[in-house]
Amino acid sequence: MSGKYEVYVDRSGGYQFRLKANNGEVIATSDSYKTKVAALKGIEALKSHAKSHVVDLTEPAS
Repeated sequence: MSGKYEVYVDRSGGYQFRLKANNGEVIATSDSYKTKVAALKGIEALKSHAKSHVVDLTEPAS
């Protein structure tokens, strides 16, 4: 089984999502969204960009 996204209502009444690994560890948490639809769109955006390459900003530019 792969990881999973969980959508939940936060303390402010907004919607957030978290990405959990297979072992249950939370590996990413979103900002708060005003609507559940917006949170679900955030998940889709994350999925579509998940294969982006890593840019290491800790190394000096060459």
